[in-house]
Amino acid sequence: MKKRFIYIMFVLASFGTKAQSLESYLQEAEQNSPMIQALELRYNIAKEKVNEVNTLPNTTVAAGYFVSEPETRTGAQRARFSVSQMLPWFGTITARENYASSMAETEYAEIVIAKRKLALSLAQSYYNLYGIQAKQKVLQENIELLKTYETLALTSVEVGKASAVDILKLQIRQNELQQQNEVLEQSYLSEQAVFNNLLNREERIAVEVVEEMEIPEDDTILNKDDLSLNPELLKYDQLYESVTQSEVLNQKENAPSFGIGLDYIPVSEREDMAMSDNGKDIVMPMVTFSIPIFNNKFKSVTRQNELRQKEIEFQKEERLNVLENAYASAISQRNQARIAYRTQAKNLEQAKDAEEILIKSYETGTINFNDVLDVQELQLKFQTSQIQSVQLYYIQSAIINYLINK
Repeated sequence: MKKRFIYIMFVLASFGTKAQSLESYLQEAEQNSPMIQALELRYNIAKEKVNEVNTLPNTTVAAGYFVSEPETRTGAQRARFSVSQMLPWFGTITARENYASSMAETEYAEIVIAKRKLALSLAQSYYNLYGIQAKQKVLQENIELLKTYETLALTSVEVGKASAVDILKLQIRQNELQQQNEVLEQSYLSEQAVFNNLLNREERIAVEVVEEMEIPEDDTILNKDDLSLNPELLKYDQLYESVTQSEVLNQKENAPSFGIGLDYIPVSEREDMAMSDNGKDIVMPMVTFSIPIFNNKFKSVTRQNELRQKEIEFQKEERLNVLENAYASAISQRNQARIAYRTQAKNLEQAKDAEEILIKSYETGTINFNDVLDVQELQLKFQTSQIQSVQLYYIQSAIINYLINK
């Protein structure tokens, strides 16, 4: 899991230079994201817990003074000092370290997931910005085209081949397109704020978006089996492993623990008689054992761990189904985008042919400006649909990358 997940938003080599621009935004977003920074701190805390569990129980030190000194054959006992240290069963500390490490790995999985989700959100916002910008460009081109038609209409009015109504219709249509353009400008500013917030920077900073994008002829070969490598699923493997390590630790803690200690008792020398070891202090090494005779607690923990592992397995299976559904939907919508793009390309070509016919009609002295408006409206519709298809294609590609990119 510690392997760095590299997220490339444009799969196709033909968009390599554009991908670098988006990748640089992603790097900035990862560095500035407060959520990722918080998750990394949580991961560091989890790693530090490995050092926390690598310790022994507190050493016990005791001291006591005999108010009424007990007399022994070698003298009166004056005080009692003791020190003892409990020790866990062999391998218990290692089991604790392994469990703490496994929990840290689950925290790292959350970082990987957060980075991929951030990359997906950033890519979707980026493509939304592209779509809005491309539509604005098309609208401006159509406004300029209508201005050209307006000039033709003015000329036709002068020679009596068109009416002032035709000119007004062309101007009204320009006003409508200008309104759409201004509405898109507001949408762009809103989406720009979303994008900059993902980068955790000032909302008004301009975003550099590629000028033009097209749907490639062919897609890269995908392997659905790569879904199993999605960090959302690998997280469950880490959780399962943490439960496994929890059970190993539970078994170790179910074993006896033992301790070593030392008692020291100073003894006063007897003055009423002379004998060997008169007034000799007492030193008594000790060994203690703590045996978990009533181990229902540990049996219950074992049962809980078994149930927890089954729960994780079901959760992973359910999440896999969700990801598979998302993958199938993304593939379908991306294919639909390609089909729509090709259809609109054909329609746009035919609309341009119709426009050429109208221009030639003007040269022969006959032109119907109602037809001009109809053709212009069709062109705008097809151009807008093409942009939407490109936008949809790359948004779905970003989702696919999120799901199966290693």
